[in-house]
Amino acid sequence: MNKFKRILTHCRLANSVSSRNYSVRGEKVTHLPRISIFPSSKIHFSINFTNSHNQRFFFSSKPESFIEIFSSDDWSKKLDKELEDSDLALTHENVMYVLKKLGKEPNKASRFLKWAVEKTGFEPNSSIYSSILRIYANKDFLKEFWVTIKEMKDKGYYIDEETYKTIFATFRGLKMENEATALRHFYERLIKENTVEDKVKQVVDVVKSDEWGENVESQLSNMEIMVSDNFALRVFKELRGKGYPAKAFKFFKWVEQSLNFKHNGVTYNGILRVLCWEDSISEFWFVMEEMKGAGFELDIDTYIKVSRQLQKNKMLGDAVKLYEHMMDSSFKPSFTECNSLLRTIATYTTPDLDLVFRVVNKYEAAGYSFSKNIYDGIHRSLTSLGKFDEAEKIVEAMIKAGFEPDNITYSQLVFGLCKARMFEEATKVLDVMEEQGCVPDIKTWTILIKGHCAANQIDKALLCFAKMMEKGFDADADLLDVLINGFLSQSRILGAHTVLVELVSKARLRPWQSTYKNLIQKLLNERKLEQAMELLRLMKRHNYPPFPEPFVRYISKFGSVEEAKEFLMALSVKEYPTVSAYQHVFKSFFDESRHSEAKDLLFKCPHHIRKHPAISALFGSAD
Repeated sequence: MNKFKRILTHCRLANSVSSRNYSVRGEKVTHLPRISIFPSSKIHFSINFTNSHNQRFFFSSKPESFIEIFSSDDWSKKLDKELEDSDLALTHENVMYVLKKLGKEPNKASRFLKWAVEKTGFEPNSSIYSSILRIYANKDFLKEFWVTIKEMKDKGYYIDEETYKTIFATFRGLKMENEATALRHFYERLIKENTVEDKVKQVVDVVKSDEWGENVESQLSNMEIMVSDNFALRVFKELRGKGYPAKAFKFFKWVEQSLNFKHNGVTYNGILRVLCWEDSISEFWFVMEEMKGAGFELDIDTYIKVSRQLQKNKMLGDAVKLYEHMMDSSFKPSFTECNSLLRTIATYTTPDLDLVFRVVNKYEAAGYSFSKNIYDGIHRSLTSLGKFDEAEKIVEAMIKAGFEPDNITYSQLVFGLCKARMFEEATKVLDVMEEQGCVPDIKTWTILIKGHCAANQIDKALLCFAKMMEKGFDADADLLDVLINGFLSQSRILGAHTVLVELVSKARLRPWQSTYKNLIQKLLNERKLEQAMELLRLMKRHNYPPFPEPFVRYISKFGSVEEAKEFLMALSVKEYPTVSAYQHVFKSFFDESRHSEAKDLLFKCPHHIRKHPAISALFGSAD
């Protein structure tokens, strides 16, 4: 409770609003300006200039200053000259941080990297190239994209698989099919032509083949490895995932001790991306300490990737510890990363309030004021734990700070009350919302209905659903999936079918493909082929791909010839399904030793199917 009081004290700080507010995404105060005084020996240089709006900039070696300068639309030759005369040495971590912050403004990111390379002599590595390629992956910067790829190839760098897949998906999403195809061809050719790739594969095969020891080290020593940043990163990336990170760490130390390779910010960040697993977390923190002692820092891109992997692995204590580390560094994560971490903690089965307070305290200590998202993060954890009195106090503090409760706030309360099996109170929340002028949206209703379904109170869930419909709301695919799963949890398979068909026909709802698949499999398990076929036709009407596998399995075991014929006709939007569809059914009949049914079905097939060589060969081999 002392921790709660402490966090509430921090909340009250938001009550006194500065005369100068900073807006982010339409929300109120998210950052308060602070003045820092440093010893002159710690300042490399400073420049001040005035833009066309009479806004004065103060430039120092801190990465935020780069972002401020290069985000400006006012760029003068005088500034360029003074930057050049500054003799500033950029680090990998600095450049990565600025590129990440300018990621949504390709022209400014390009200007910064060009200045860094041409004016300061900065040498991009494969991680920097990968970052700028992702920024260039859009229709307006294709020239810069392909120039950068050629430059990478000429310097002996490569596109790692993760970057390739991300950019390929981006091109496909933007309907840039020609660029996606060209990238795929380039990537495949690069892999084939790259002799270093062969050496990487040999090293990885040796490392994976046996437990680390004299045998592995002896084989590696005989391979005459020429280690570079690029080579080390490629080996590390091939050793990602469960089972191999500890070996990646052994290789990391071996090249240093046996080949006298001196690790730098690039390789330190590279190995840390590999070690963020439970069975190698001690090595992770060892490298973090060693890197700090060597004068290098975790770059922001590595932090984001590692933090998300830790959260995915449910290693929330380590994720919070890493967040605290970054908030004390020069490369502070954005409020988005803070909010994401709070959300992950809150959605855990039993949220750890100590972790919540540690994140929020570090966020506030860095000079940031609480945004609506931060209040929501605290409130979400408290309601999930059933601490409703404390949650109410957080809402009161939020209101005093100028943020009104909204659907998110109330939905979190509804979720917590349902989790605590306080359904009457949860339902009353929606009435309170309307009284306060905050009309419940479809998501709030879905949370209420899902809460009832999770407690096996499907009939009460249907009453809530009916009340929602009376309020003029239409169900969506998410809510339908909740209802279907509620019915299925009570083995009310036909009831689930009825609900889906009714909502599709009367409310013109388009269910998710996964909802269809789940219900079809449940129906076939209960030998309800007619109802499953009805859903298959609805899937076809909604332009979903065919879902033949469970039907073929069922029909080959229990179905009649007429049912097989009906199924085949339901598969295709054309007059007849493909030859391969017929083959699949015939083979399944043969596998179940139902040869007579297969022949009867063949007799009922159209002429072009009966005479097709593949079908003739299939029946010839069966005979």
